[in-house]
Amino acid sequence: MELYFIRHGQSINNVNWKNSEYTEHPDPFLTEVGVEQAEYLAKYLKEQQHITKPEAWNIQNRYGFGFTHIYSSLMERAVATAAPTVRALGDVPFTAWTDIHEEGGIYSREKEVEVKGLPGRPRSFFEQNFPEIKLPEGLDESGWWNRPFETLEERQSRADKVFAELLARHGDKEGQPEERIALVSHGGFFVRFLSAMIKLPWRQGAHDMKSWFLLNNCSISRFDIRKDEILISYINRTDHLPAHLISG
Repeated sequence: MELYFIRHGQSINNVNWKNSEYTEHPDPFLTEVGVEQAEYLAKYLKEQQHITKPEAWNIQNRYGFGFTHIYSSLMERAVATAAPTVRALGDVPFTAWTDIHEEGGIYSREKEVEVKGLPGRPRSFFEQNFPEIKLPEGLDESGWWNRPFETLEERQSRADKVFAELLARHGDKEGQPEERIALVSHGGFFVRFLSAMIKLPWRQGAHDMKSWFLLNNCSISRFDIRKDEILISYINRTDHLPAHLISG
């Protein structure tokens, strides 16, 4: 399996993260920059979808991507990032994967510290705005989250579960063609997911420093997952975006 992790485009929270006067949005939408990033991503992936040299060593995707499945979290910024690519490619299955959401879930902050879980977008929102996505059968008008704030203790186990489920769904199987999977997700979840894949201690670096894997908006990271090996092919690739659209 080839796995591609794509971070969402710039959100209204991203652009305001240093603004002390800004009230954090519980499910932030894309900014104009974020929309443009998603459009560039879609154009690039459409141009590179077809694999032109199937027998060539294509570790940098110089000969195409050949996506077979695209998944997105149900946070608005992720679905809005994935949708232009899905529309551009036309025939790649597009499915919601609830568990690849960002850390914490859908919540609001109260009094700077306290957090309160919120419903999340209802089924009708996705059907009206992103009809291409296959939604969970149980999603109704009450919203997709409807849970308390996700605790620190729950986060790594969720990433572990996602990786195990990914292998079960799309791991290489003898006699079947290799699958090429795109997850459109979030920066915080990426670090948890990477920790799940290669068994890294969470944020632990040398000399008591804290580690972090930075992802820019609409960046692409690739992992080749074989029967007995995980190859980290590249992380945080942004050469499909013009310089003025590189954002964190």
